[in-house]
Amino acid sequence: MKWKLLAVVTSPLLLVGCLQEAEAPAQPQPSASPAAAPAPAADEQVILALGDSLFAGYGLDPGQSYPAHLEKALQAKGIKARVINAGVSGDTTSGGLQRIDFVLTGMPKKPALVVISLGGNDMLRGLSPDETRKNLDAILTKFKAEGVPVLLLGMLAAPNLGADYAGQFNPIYPALAKKHGAALVPFFLQALIGKPALFQADRIHPTLEGIDLLVADTLDEVEGALPKGK
Repeated sequence: MKWKLLAVVTSPLLLVGCLQEAEAPAQPQPSASPAAAPAPAADEQVILALGDSLFAGYGLDPGQSYPAHLEKALQAKGIKARVINAGVSGDTTSGGLQRIDFVLTGMPKKPALVVISLGGNDMLRGLSPDETRKNLDAILTKFKAEGVPVLLLGMLAAPNLGADYAGQFNPIYPALAKKHGAALVPFFLQALIGKPALFQADRIHPTLEGIDLLVADTLDEVEGALPKGK
């Protein structure tokens, strides 16, 4: 596979166990031109953040997204890393699967790690958990074939979808992480539960303070998932 420079897109919506509304589906839009993303230094590990609006930074200023703050947090720990934001607003697992080849061929170099946050929009739209599982399985299979390790950020079904739906949806992430040997954060938004002030007015997307808490809560998992000795 050919690795070139590309700056990828923006973000979608998400869920929190207590959400009551979802944003309208958005069409993926480029967040920057290729020239806007400087090539990483030779000694920097490239991390691909493949996700939806939780990665795209919905409702926040440029540079305030989870991937942007994750990069700063890693560098503050002395880890030379460049995080490429491939978050697309409104994206589902199907959309994420369809754009993997496009994203990878546009990368400045092969990523050392892929962090995935997809499936929230599937759940909020009530899509079949079987389809979500199938798509995520295919995504993890693609990255395994490329020899790229994955950190999977899990989601949980909103309570109003019922116990049957949750019983099918919630086990998807731990089961697939085990199947593919991927690292796992069981519930990406766990640190924000019970803290409504850390969500924007839509009650779905984190505020800047919420983003910082998510980064702090997942930083060790990201660091641990990076290949050692690089």
